[in-house]
Amino acid sequence: MLVVTTNDLPGWEIRQVCGEVFGLTVRSRNAFSQMGAGFKSLVGGELKGMTQNLINSRNEVMGRMLDEARARGGNAVIGMRFDTSEMGDVWTELCAYGTAVVAVPLTDAAKETARNLGYAV
Repeated sequence: MLVVTTNDLPGWEIRQVCGEVFGLTVRSRNAFSQMGAGFKSLVGGELKGMTQNLINSRNEVMGRMLDEARARGGNAVIGMRFDTSEMGDVWTELCAYGTAVVAVPLTDAAKETARNLGYAV
């Protein structure tokens, strides 16, 4: 599925707006990884466990958003954004959201993108 952060798709015609879609997860923080992150912050460097957790969470919410877009009949999501917020001291909410649309490729470049994504052109 085509997902863009822009509000339009150059070379494509948006034939239908299916509505807002989102994917959401709430994660609790692991006390041991938080302690390890605290120690790591003293010496600097990447917090690899935290980075991997964020990657996994983003992939999860993207998948949920795409499932909702498909369920609404969309073949693309425009205006996609991520949002995070703290919930108390131990929970983090991560959300991917955008607008599901039915888009049809018009230009040769858009048709090539559509073929690469497995769309029938």
